[in-house]
Amino acid sequence: MKGVVLGSAVSLTLAGVGLFWWSGRAQIEDAAPPPLVDRPAPAQSDVPVAGAGNLIGPEPPEASELSKEQQRFFRYDRNRDWRISRTEMLSTRTDAFRKLDKDGNNLLDFEEWAVATVDKFEGADVDGDNQLSPAEFAKTAPKPVRKRACAC
Repeated sequence: MKGVVLGSAVSLTLAGVGLFWWSGRAQIEDAAPPPLVDRPAPAQSDVPVAGAGNLIGPEPPEASELSKEQQRFFRYDRNRDWRISRTEMLSTRTDAFRKLDKDGNNLLDFEEWAVATVDKFEGADVDGDNQLSPAEFAKTAPKPVRKRACAC
């Protein structure tokens, strides 16, 4: 009895799938472009010519001068609604967060947060005694940022 019920269910399912496939295929064929018929080539006068003659196009739009504060504001205001949401403000920090989030679970535990500091410490601890001498500590100083001579 179970076999009969199961066989009927499978048959109805296959029939339904076949019906949907057939109707979808019929719609595609109905929307197909008409067959090509022999048409004469367009006359040479119907083809547009690239020469513009003495025509002059419109002037390009002027770039608006924004103050540095306005530029900084629009860097955060992604949807240009003149409001900076919390999500927009934090969106600039996601790359730095993803570098720290080693396991990719969007949770930053202490070990993940401390990786950069531990790596810096281990790189400076030349003798491996887990203590930094003044000379070793001097290696952890941030490198000075070179300023450009000209902002041309």
